Amino acid sequence: MPHTFVIFGASGDLTSRKLIPALYSLFAKGRLADGTRVVGVSRSEFSYDAWREQLEQTTRTYVGTEFEESSWRDFASRIYYQTGDIQQANDFESLAAMLDELEGGQRCTRLYYLSTSPRLYHVAVEALGSSGLADESNGERRIVVEKPFGTDLETAESLNRTLHGVFDERQVYRIDHYLGKETVQNLLVLRFANSIFEPLWNRNYIDNVQITVAEEVVVGSRAGYYETSGILRDMFQNHLLQLMMITAMEAPARFSADLVRDEKVKVLQAVRPLTGAAFAQDTIRGQYKGYLDEPGVDSKSQTATFASLKLHVDNWRWQGVPFYLRSGKAMSCRTTQIVIQFRQPPHMLFADGARRSPDANRLVIQVQPNEGIQLHFHTKVPDAGMKLRLTDLDFNFQEEFHSALPDSYQRLLLDALNGDASLFARSDEVELAWSIIDPIVAAWQSPAAPVLEIYPSGMWGPECLIQWMRVQGREWFDVCPVLD
Repeated sequence: MPHTFVIFGASGDLTSRKLIPALYSLFAKGRLADGTRVVGVSRSEFSYDAWREQLEQTTRTYVGTEFEESSWRDFASRIYYQTGDIQQANDFESLAAMLDELEGGQRCTRLYYLSTSPRLYHVAVEALGSSGLADESNGERRIVVEKPFGTDLETAESLNRTLHGVFDERQVYRIDHYLGKETVQNLLVLRFANSIFEPLWNRNYIDNVQITVAEEVVVGSRAGYYETSGILRDMFQNHLLQLMMITAMEAPARFSADLVRDEKVKVLQAVRPLTGAAFAQDTIRGQYKGYLDEPGVDSKSQTATFASLKLHVDNWRWQGVPFYLRSGKAMSCRTTQIVIQFRQPPHMLFADGARRSPDANRLVIQVQPNEGIQLHFHTKVPDAGMKLRLTDLDFNFQEEFHSALPDSYQRLLLDALNGDASLFARSDEVELAWSIIDPIVAAWQSPAAPVLEIYPSGMWGPECLIQWMRVQGREWFDVCPVLD
């Protein structure tokens, strides 16, 4: 069945930087259904040719050497444009007429992509319903919603009510680009397709799990947004909790959307709520030095640009294993990694004298950049008695497969077009994530909030972070990046 991909907010940066390059790459690989067409909708005035010419330039830039003139011409002939304002009901009626004419009465799957300001989500969804554009009498209708999915639990619930007033949950695709990354998907394969890892993936062998999303960049021109969000809303509610769910989930009975998402939801249901003194003991908040000088930042701002959380998953597999989640701006480097820190052997035969025991084994999943996996284990140093050295085995995607990894939007857009919601967030998942983050946000805004630690740019966060871990008898794995 042919697809019509409708982008609201088509003149925005996301469309030219991610969506069109991803759709073009899928087309060039022959992965789009025959008859697939793309329709951009925005207030800007464009003719078909003008919009196609603009997209050619941006796609050429972002696709790079994979751009081919002939395939672009074929793809561009399937691109259309409709001037329209989301806040004008009449414009949705005009869009409906245009789509009907374009599809010629043919049964067709439509995918509506909200690439707009989040404040317009409610208006757009309600207009899609009132204009009849959500009606499925002539083909399936789906909607893709970009994050943020609300700014707290209350607004997330409100957005879900609006969505469910027009669409069934099966039609809603909440997109988080982290889940489209090859390394994140490979984590599922690593765990559930290899018998050597899954038996060790529990409290008996794992001491702790560290999930880090570090960014070198400062807030800069995004201060207007960042002052209202902070690091917890910007990164933890979506990206870090998603990575934690994939790491901690049980194996689904089958690899299907609902069963995969059921297991992810169970992880969030098992997260121990922070209460009382735990907000001070198990969280650290920081702000990089110079944040107050960024344009648009209040001179007395208490907005956190760094956070570290210690969470517990109270179930049979993970009881007693802390999950350390941290993320920040202006850090040492750009990296996203998951570290599975294994326990020490029960009896140490080869302590080297200088230390009570050598480092324990660890498995490092590097999500970005230089995506891959590294296993750390001990070997004997030649001609040095029984001196041990921690060495490693590497798997690097690009070295192994000799090609650049596809952008995460390619996988996610193709799944949405094909009706596979496995890598998209469900409404209960979003609301549970906010129920974990909201109390921490509230505690950090209270008079009893933990001290806002100031840290210099180019570091791994506040200095107290190291001591915080050492008091617990643990160390951060700070290598950036682990694979090069």
